[in-house]
Amino acid sequence: MIHFNIETWRAWAPERDGTDDWSAWSRSPAAIADQGQQPDVSFLPAMQRRRLSRLARMTFQVAWPIAEANPPMPLVFVSRHGETPRTLAILEDLARDEPLSPTQFSLSVHNAIIGLWSIQRGDTSEMTAIAGEFDGLEQGMLEAATLLGEGAPRVLLVIAEETPPALYAPFIDDVPFPYALALLLTPGSDWHLELGTATGQRAEWPHALNLVRALCGEQSVLYHHWKSRQWIWSHKA
Repeated sequence: MIHFNIETWRAWAPERDGTDDWSAWSRSPAAIADQGQQPDVSFLPAMQRRRLSRLARMTFQVAWPIAEANPPMPLVFVSRHGETPRTLAILEDLARDEPLSPTQFSLSVHNAIIGLWSIQRGDTSEMTAIAGEFDGLEQGMLEAATLLGEGAPRVLLVIAEETPPALYAPFIDDVPFPYALALLLTPGSDWHLELGTATGQRAEWPHALNLVRALCGEQSVLYHHWKSRQWIWSHKA
């Protein structure tokens, strides 16, 4: 079992940004239409914004205000699928026997976003990129808890997923709409995360979205099942 506090959080999805938006969604959760809306990253210079994919913009949009209000801190970035649009564009160039763009390739790798983050913020703190499965949020929490246990006073955990390209849609069924969630974690005992072995039905929503619902509604216990793993989240009322 690991223990931690969630000091603050921010989430983004199309037409969902502030706490009021997410509270309304949490009361009546439903799929959100993705019409290509871009997160607001106007806090970055225009030249830098042009380098960011939508997945990167989503990450920056939820994480930047938290980072601005705190000293430099370790960052854990979690995404199961990563930069699928960039990766597909590279594969299509290969299929057409066209030369590959070094920039596209460098920005398609899984740790590209935390590299851009480090450059833009001038932050050389420890940073980790994780490609987990349907319980990637929990894998990220374990990494963050290790950093807290090693003495970090705070850790920024971000999980983000982009809508897959149409070609991938038949094979990716765990991204109902693009979303990003940032959590500011500190040492404490308000939250507990425990791993069990019981199996259960996969949740309708990715667990990051169920956690947002709990944060909005102050739900005290959450269960998340994946394969033979049962993750139990509990929060002091």
